[in-house]
Amino acid sequence: MADTFEDFETRLRRIGRKRAKLANGYTSVVGKDGLIIVKPRRARRGIPVKGLSLLVCGFFGFKGLLLGHLGPETYNDRLTRLSSGTPIEQAGAAALAPDAVSGWVATRVGPYLH
Repeated sequence: MADTFEDFETRLRRIGRKRAKLANGYTSVVGKDGLIIVKPRRARRGIPVKGLSLLVCGFFGFKGLLLGHLGPETYNDRLTRLSSGTPIEQAGAAALAPDAVSGWVATRVGPYLH
């Protein structure tokens, strides 16, 4: 009788562990025999490439829009003033320095902004 109770407790622990794994999401797959198998969804690891690429494209687009709207002379004048400020402002000026990508965006978008 005690052996049956231990088997029951073992089965309950196994079901509890499986339910805990399935709490974070699961996928259902139909096997070759027609049985529906529920597997826990694996946790995503690493850098979200899609979000990171969207952030980089948005940053270069923003720089290009600013450069196209202000013009190269005004943009460089403001960057010069920014680079003479605090270390954080100097880092911002280095990041916002004109480059080939933002220059290309500025030439494409600039005529529509004036």
